[in-house]
Amino acid sequence: MSAPLPYVLILYYSRYGATRAMAEQLAAGVESCRGVEARLRTVSPVSPTCEAVEPEIPAEGAVYAGLDDLRHCAGLAIGSPTRFGNMAAPLKHFLDGTSELWLGGALVDKPASAFTSTSSLHGGQETTLISMLLPLLHHGMVYAGLPYSETEVMDTTSGGTPYGASHLAGKRSDRPLDELERHLVRAQGRRLARLTLALDAMRREAQ
Repeated sequence: MSAPLPYVLILYYSRYGATRAMAEQLAAGVESCRGVEARLRTVSPVSPTCEAVEPEIPAEGAVYAGLDDLRHCAGLAIGSPTRFGNMAAPLKHFLDGTSELWLGGALVDKPASAFTSTSSLHGGQETTLISMLLPLLHHGMVYAGLPYSETEVMDTTSGGTPYGASHLAGKRSDRPLDELERHLVRAQGRRLARLTLALDAMRREAQ
């Protein structure tokens, strides 16, 4: 029986669907590379009402992530809409609960990346990506941005940064990903997949 393929965990929070659409495109980029799989997971909303309880399985989209999804991934991409130049609270809440993984070094030397969407062009795309980068560095992950060898980074007038893929969702959060945004987020997935395979092989050799 062959061993299961290493997987890239694509972990995201999406309120109106834009970040989810990016996650799906990134997954397509990952799975365009042989030898690695994409695993889509989301996080539940947070509520100021203590009695509020989310169902164990969301009504649509990816299932909720657990710590084991992170523990056993070979690579990680996290995505969030912008909230005042920062990641959204549900994703931050989930990451705040990963101390167990940090204590055990479960994510050390694994590649990671981030992606985001905003309603306005200057609504904090880059600061949101940087806010997601920080916990990844604390976990000892190897961050992979979006290099300028993807020349569309220079051409796009909506989303796309060297810190990671981004998307301009518009005032009503209903603007679909345009051609350049789709290309860039898929390119980010392909790059993450290649790094996942390389670093996973390196870790296995060191064991």
